[in-house]
Amino acid sequence: MRPGERAYPVARLLYNPRFDALAPLAIAYCAGPEDVARSIAFARDHAFEIAVRSGGHSYGGYSSGSGHLVIDVTPIAGVVPASAPGRTAVVGSGARLIDVYNVLGTHGQLVPGGSCPTVGIAGLTLGGGVGVFARRYGLAADNLAAVTLVTADAQVLRCSPEHDEALFWACRGGGGGNFGVATSFEFATHALPPITLFTYDFAWSAAHDVLGEWQDWSRTVNEAVWSNCQLLSGAGTSLRVAGVSCAHSGQTAAWLAPLLTRLPAPTYSFLGDETYVNEMMVESGCSGLTVAACHLDTTFPHGALSRQAFTASSNYVSAPMGANRLSAAVTAVDRLAADLPGLGGGLVFDALGGAVNAVSPTETAFVHRRYLASIQSSFNWTAATPMRTVAAGARWLEHVRATVYDPSTGAYQNYIDPTLTNFAEAYYGENLARLRAVKRAIDPDDVFRFAQSIRP
Repeated sequence: MRPGERAYPVARLLYNPRFDALAPLAIAYCAGPEDVARSIAFARDHAFEIAVRSGGHSYGGYSSGSGHLVIDVTPIAGVVPASAPGRTAVVGSGARLIDVYNVLGTHGQLVPGGSCPTVGIAGLTLGGGVGVFARRYGLAADNLAAVTLVTADAQVLRCSPEHDEALFWACRGGGGGNFGVATSFEFATHALPPITLFTYDFAWSAAHDVLGEWQDWSRTVNEAVWSNCQLLSGAGTSLRVAGVSCAHSGQTAAWLAPLLTRLPAPTYSFLGDETYVNEMMVESGCSGLTVAACHLDTTFPHGALSRQAFTASSNYVSAPMGANRLSAAVTAVDRLAADLPGLGGGLVFDALGGAVNAVSPTETAFVHRRYLASIQSSFNWTAATPMRTVAAGARWLEHVRATVYDPSTGAYQNYIDPTLTNFAEAYYGENLARLRAVKRAIDPDDVFRFAQSIRP
């Protein structure tokens, strides 16, 4: 697909409209590893920059670029379930998460992953892959048995613990687009557990106490429970604790009781058993839609979801926050609501621990194994929002970084943040030197590079 062709203006778009000015030289839609290898060789022969795209959700817009050849793997989207739970499923690197969950779920199988339905499996997995089942089953990368990767010299490698072990290690958390182009993944699957959803809303006046008690409770609750605490600004402020449990509602209620007895009465509550596919659609924000509708309306014939303009950053919480930091988090959302009511956004704290922290920080390239929770701070806007308001939102994020974040804990590589100056250390920590060594070995000419890629 090249400029001037009728479909190009839509084909070049990423999920986030803030990158709509990017104009690739061409987009190569690859149907298999051989197409990818030919595209890499062609780009190298002609000294073209390469960008790699699966779901197109890069927070920094790095899955495209003006003057780049975009290697797009979305046609490689097949999902082959395992012959039985506990065995291996094969997923094409262009598959969207909602399709992975739907196909595997209908066969009684689960692979843990993220919640956004239109995200591509490739970027999610290569950067680690945190999601609502991570405390029970680990990251997407923790469940990876093998990955097929096309390297800078246009070679097709199947990497696993037995073959190209160093590269396989790097592909489990080393970030998408750094070492090659993934074309398929082999995942260990799990039998579907019973699933319970829960949601509790509270008066905003309780935000300091709810966030503090949630952090204390989430340290010790059974690893079958994942939850988050959301401090949001939209039409005013809102406060919610929500989550997923790999158990029936009765057992889940018992696990929630120590938290709820320490909190004021919720203004809204829900606790109920749910099926896996429906649960993932609820988490995806497309409850009530068909699976076909849980796709972008720009790229799928029956898609009903729209692209979203947003900016975000991330951090980790190593221990329950003290009173001053709790107050800073609440004050930051108060400030967003008061000063920039036209922007949605806020702070979302996602629980870690359990199976995530049971893995050594150096066993995979995903280093963030010692933390209680992650923080994602974000704001979003529409086409009607003045650019001065968007700029003010960026200043609000700087305020959050200065008052709420702990710079020593780093940032999540899948929430890639173009404003980070120490990005490599923040994303990869003590694993950075080993990742650079893998990069030198597999891509010494730095063919796969972007503003925040790992350098050889």
